[in-house]
Amino acid sequence: MDSRLYRQICPGCVINIQRSNGVIHKATVKTVDVERSSLSVEWFEGGSVKGKEIDIDDVITINPELTEELPATDVKENLPLQENVPVQKQKRRTTLSKIPAPREAVRGRSRMTVISESQCSLQENVMGVDPCTSTQTRKNLSAPAGRTRTSRLICAPEASLTNVNGSTEDHVPAAGMSSSVSPVRRRTNTVKEMEKKKNKREEKRAQIGEIRTKRAQESDSSCPNWEFARMIKEFRATLDCQPISIADPIEEHRICVCVRKRPLNKQELLKKECDVITVPSKCVLLVHEPKQKVDLTKYLETQAFRFDFSFDESSSNEMVYRFTARPLVETIFEGGKATCFAYGQTGSGKTHTMGGDFSGKAQNASKGIYAFASQDVFLLLNQPRYRSQNLEVYVTFFEIYNGKVFDLLNKKAKLRVLEDGKQQVQVVGLQERQVHCAEDVFRMIEMGSACRTSGQTFANASSSRSHACFQIILRRRGKLLGKFSLVDLAGNERGADTCSADRQTRMEGAEINKSLLALKECIRALGQNKSHTPFRESKLTQVLRDSFIGTNSRTCMIAMISPGMSSCEYTLNTLRYADRVKELSPYNGGGETQNQMETENEETSGEGSGHSLSKDEEEEISPHMFNLREAMTQITEREEKVVEQLRELRQRMLTELDYLLGITEQPAYDLETFVSRAKHFAEESLRNFRSVRETLDALGDAMQLEEQASKQISQQRR
Repeated sequence: MDSRLYRQICPGCVINIQRSNGVIHKATVKTVDVERSSLSVEWFEGGSVKGKEIDIDDVITINPELTEELPATDVKENLPLQENVPVQKQKRRTTLSKIPAPREAVRGRSRMTVISESQCSLQENVMGVDPCTSTQTRKNLSAPAGRTRTSRLICAPEASLTNVNGSTEDHVPAAGMSSSVSPVRRRTNTVKEMEKKKNKREEKRAQIGEIRTKRAQESDSSCPNWEFARMIKEFRATLDCQPISIADPIEEHRICVCVRKRPLNKQELLKKECDVITVPSKCVLLVHEPKQKVDLTKYLETQAFRFDFSFDESSSNEMVYRFTARPLVETIFEGGKATCFAYGQTGSGKTHTMGGDFSGKAQNASKGIYAFASQDVFLLLNQPRYRSQNLEVYVTFFEIYNGKVFDLLNKKAKLRVLEDGKQQVQVVGLQERQVHCAEDVFRMIEMGSACRTSGQTFANASSSRSHACFQIILRRRGKLLGKFSLVDLAGNERGADTCSADRQTRMEGAEINKSLLALKECIRALGQNKSHTPFRESKLTQVLRDSFIGTNSRTCMIAMISPGMSSCEYTLNTLRYADRVKELSPYNGGGETQNQMETENEETSGEGSGHSLSKDEEEEISPHMFNLREAMTQITEREEKVVEQLRELRQRMLTELDYLLGITEQPAYDLETFVSRAKHFAEESLRNFRSVRETLDALGDAMQLEEQASKQISQQRR
């Protein structure tokens, strides 16, 4: 290393350095280590002082101007002494350099350097050296601190030292000791290992970058989730998919639970959403849930579900009907009750499956399960064994909206659900229309579907907000023989998703979820042959009570799911609901497992057994959600109460007013009796109105509680 370089790089000067991340900035030199050919620097960053150690070679590479500014060589051999120059004898000792000799230097060279410096110092300060010689020696020894030891090795032998006896000794430099010799820098093993790791790291990053670029070129880079789409594609490539086919045998179950996956719709295709649902076989369905780690690494969490039947996006309504509702048709000819439910998120295809194809508001009712079931009913009716039984076919079509029942075949008239003396649920005022062929049924379906209540939700611009129940009834000489109920359930939603909407939407969502929970428990009770069925929990289960009791009752549930990535959370909720109805293990080939309805204590102790609540379950049991449900229940009850009070008040007032006005029309009537009766009527009416006012005040309080609970849930989700 050239000694002149150290003049340029001295403590306090400012140089450029390069950080490990490639950033170059200024730093101040603090110390220079000649032995290790390195220097330490410091700089300010983020309000604190930071520092590091850098090799001289790296400094020269980043600061090439240091080598360009080196001065010419000022050291000359056999420097002549200048005469007539006054020499001022210094009284201090010439200090030796504290910079240790390089490790690579020859030991003899180092020893000679030290001896030469020592002799010069001793001759000058102790034994008395000739002034000219002393001056020359001092000039050579008083070199700047930045000079290397090579300079000292050159000047030390040139001085002629005088000993005590006055004789001089010439010290000849060792062979090879010239100013052109520079020490060889040897890196430590730690530096080498760090460089190896750095190179490996850079190579690995380059390989990963190439792989990502190659994958991005192979995939659709315009897709916002192309990485998940690629992972799903690679996963599906490892599967041997054998979906359900029309030739598979039909298995009969008392409770049949199946799932149907619809294809991606136009909006999802426009957004280029990826399909996260895979149907590898006729019974198993896989959900590829997108996940992301803390370090932003994307991965898939695949969850498996097993049902009686699984239909992919290529399955038609005919195939779905063949394996689900068709085995139930013959049940009603044997005096039984059959029920088929279509359940799922709004926009998942429930109404399409049950009612047929829709093109805007136009409906092709002949392609839905309603029509397929009615066609099979008339086919069986024309068979010889049933032709002679004088069977008649009737249909009813009604909807349940916000806990109220409306007749869709009678101008949407409001109906009342009551129990008779035999504890049989009767829908008062429901009209039964007799049909003689399948075409009559199609007309009834289209007429009722046009009157059904719908509304706009976050997932569907025209979502069914009510439960539609289409019933096919068989009667023999006016007596009920069998009943087939086909129910298109309203779209299920999380309560937290409707809290930001208006009260009407919140009430709809609460009533829908309440009826769906009650329906699940009724189906489970049917499958376990329980003595008690909780059908009074909702209007839906009240109306369908006769379908859940008796040994000759069969039920089928079709869970409809959306395949888009944005609907993954709602799809999982739908599948978990259907799985709770009939729990089948996805890891065996298997038969049905016996469902045990857990008690409340067992459910609350699930945490100790390793069961963890999902996000939706935590929201469902939160105190704010409990307050919201309680308030909605109070609103429904008090609304029904005040309507009933007003209805009774109107009936009493009309009767009493007719009586009082009838008295006044008589030619001679008792005025005292009239006044007394009129006062009694006014006082009684006043008490009734006060009672109505109290109920209205309670209803207003419940509405305020519901509003507060909704705001609290909305704030909690933010």
